[in-house]
Amino acid sequence: MAFNNDGNRRGFSSDRRQGFGHERRFENRFEKRFDNRGERKFENRRPSPDNVITAMGDADSQPQVAVGGIKEVTELLTKEPLKVHRVLFMHQSGNPKLYELQKLAKRSHVHVQQVDSKILDSYARPNQGVVALMNEKELLNWMDVREELFAAKEKGEKKLIAVATNIEDPRNLGACIRSCLALGVDLFLIPAKGMCGITPSVARTSAGALEKMRVCRPDNLEAAVGELKMAGYQILGLDADTETNLADFKFADQAVIAVGGEDVGLPPFIKKQCDAVLRIPMMPEAHSYNASVALSLGLYEFARLRIKAH
Repeated sequence: MAFNNDGNRRGFSSDRRQGFGHERRFENRFEKRFDNRGERKFENRRPSPDNVITAMGDADSQPQVAVGGIKEVTELLTKEPLKVHRVLFMHQSGNPKLYELQKLAKRSHVHVQQVDSKILDSYARPNQGVVALMNEKELLNWMDVREELFAAKEKGEKKLIAVATNIEDPRNLGACIRSCLALGVDLFLIPAKGMCGITPSVARTSAGALEKMRVCRPDNLEAAVGELKMAGYQILGLDADTETNLADFKFADQAVIAVGGEDVGLPPFIKKQCDAVLRIPMMPEAHSYNASVALSLGLYEFARLRIKAH
């Protein structure tokens, strides 16, 4: 099932805020030095608050925070990689330091993208050819939560985990987080790439739920779901391409409910691990459900039957 978002699909280009009003300019605060070969080099320092600026995002939301500079991005990827959504590199820069930094980003399982220097300058200046786009909160590491989930299964504790993939609209993602908190989800899993970041628009749409909801970004979402399956969790997907109806489905006490993104539906790596793929009742003339609406309906049915059983 392709859970459309009413034509609001957003890619990288739509992350940039339109009609920002004016271009923010900053002086180059790097101290210029020359080495023994007469080549100019730069002495990097921690940027002042003027050099850690917000990236242009949705027109009706606060812009996304961006950090520019080789030293600054290296420090983020080394110490706090789960705060970083994506790293933008200057296309064909020829700078070996940027090449090494890109390898570090990939080792940290942070999505990278090659862009024109003008795009980098629109986010942060000076940037030395690299800009990190930040999440609104630091996400959880899978290795820090997996043992807790395994222990809950062994003890017979009730656990509900939601998974969202390929969601590009930040409002859709924010609505998913809001529903997860409202309907008793213990952990919300998202992939390391192929999603919009936890942007200010996500935070705003979640209506405060983002701060309370536990959000985890495994390095390998497929492997994380596989571990939950091996531990005995019931893996369920929401998709139109099935005859199994969501209504009155028999849920296990420990379940994972997964939803796909706009236009693409549930990804194969999730679907192949599902114990069941569930169809949400829908009138024939309707095309599809929004991803956040589909997830909300699935979570509601789980919560309804759990309450009904007691």
